[in-house]
Order: sequence, then C-alpha cells, then structure tokens
Amino acid sequence: MIDVNVSLFHWPFRRLPNDSTDQLVAKLTAAGITQAWTGTFEAVLHEDSDGVNRRLVEECRKKGEGILIPFGCVNPTLPDWKEDVRRCKVEYLMPGVRLYPNYHDYTLESDLFADVLKECHRHKLIVQISLRMEDVRTQHPLVQVPDVDVQPLLKLLPKFPDLKIVLINAQRSVRGPLVTQLTEAGQLFYDIAMLEGIGGVGKFIQDVPYQRVLLGSHFPFFYLESSLLKLKESDLGDTIRSAIAEENAQTLITE
Repeated sequence: MIDVNVSLFHWPFRRLPNDSTDQLVAKLTAAGITQAWTGTFEAVLHEDSDGVNRRLVEECRKKGEGILIPFGCVNPTLPDWKEDVRRCKVEYLMPGVRLYPNYHDYTLESDLFADVLKECHRHKLIVQISLRMEDVRTQHPLVQVPDVDVQPLLKLLPKFPDLKIVLINAQRSVRGPLVTQLTEAGQLFYDIAMLEGIGGVGKFIQDVPYQRVLLGSHFPFFYLESSLLKLKESDLGDTIRSAIAEENAQTLITE
C-alpha cells in the first residue's frame, strides 16, 4: 500500500505518538505500507525552507528503510522560494512538494500561488495542498488557522491541465457540488485522511472517480489504522480497493 500523507518530526504544539522516525517506519511497515509520501511538521512554522527540506531528505535516506519518499515544502512568501522548488527537484530528487497556504498566509487566488503552480509545472512536480492540519476547535488560541479556500482552483486548474494536484485533509472543507466541479477542472486527486462516516469511501466515489482517490492517513497526527479501516469497512470490491490503496498513487508518481 502507498500512504500519500505522512509527516516526520514534531508537531509544534504537542508531542504525538509514534513521532520518532524509527517508530513511524516500524508502524508503517507492520501495517503493510510499502511507500509513504512524507512531508515534515517543521514546514508549518519554520522560516528556513531549504533547511527544513534538507533535514527531511537526510532523515528519509538514513532512517526511511526505502519506504519514506520526501515531499519538500515551498513557502512563496519567503525570499528565493523558486530556488527551493528547483532544489526539491534537481538536488533532492523529490517527486513533489507539499504546500501549507493557510499557515504560510497566502490564498489560492493570490498571484503567489499561481506562480508556485507555474514553477512546479515547469519542474514536473506533484503538488500536494494541505487544506487543514488540525481541527479548528483544538488549535492553540494564539494560532487560529482557517481551512484553505479551494474555490480559486476552479479557474486555475484548466491553465495547468498536466499538473497533478493532491488535496490532503480535504473532506471537511470540500463538499457537495464543489468536489465534482474541482475533479472535472483538472488533474485533481484526494486522500481519505479526513473522510468520515460509515461507508465513507464508498459514498465519496459516487461523486469522484475512484481513480482520483488515494490512501492517505495524516499519520502520526491521526492513527494510521483509521484510514486503513476506511478501506476495509466500505464495500468497494478488490479492484477499487487496490486502486485506492496503491495503484492510483503508483501511476501518479511514475507518470
């Protein structure tokens, strides 16, 4: 299985179970995860993106056991961010980057975001956009961060028809007709980390082609078992379950 939503190091506001790399890799391996697209909690608040990315790459190489695939962070509000994009692709050999617009204080309708998409498209990088990291009800009182508004993607996606974009932690803020509209606008994919309800995955693929749905756990912030159980308890059939658990992500990362 391929988990497209894993993070290393420490969440800034509290310690999490399994937040050491050794523990995290052991847990992934025991669960049958053979590849994990891995960001870093340091990306949320640190202002040295290249340092963040360099530590992520080094940790994945030293302790990742071949499972952890680093996805770098890019913060376009910081100087020389285009060089960060280049390094992610050329020096660190990353397949993609992970963006945190709400924590980095820009919107998807800003020119900054459009410029990031242009650079990532030029370097043929997968773009992951984290729509939320934590429930707004449990956020630190001095760090109140709303969900990312994805409505502007409806206009942007047709401009980048070949750019692969993955919305992670999306289902609490992307609902109803907007889900279908976004899917039809471009190469947009979703993970299932924040998909809730009995038979949630089965209901979700009524609105989104199953080929656009990926296994993502938001581990270690969430329990890894939660996303795995979502695949088991929904009546999907072996073909769809296998596609969501592995094949869709494998196709995405190798194209």
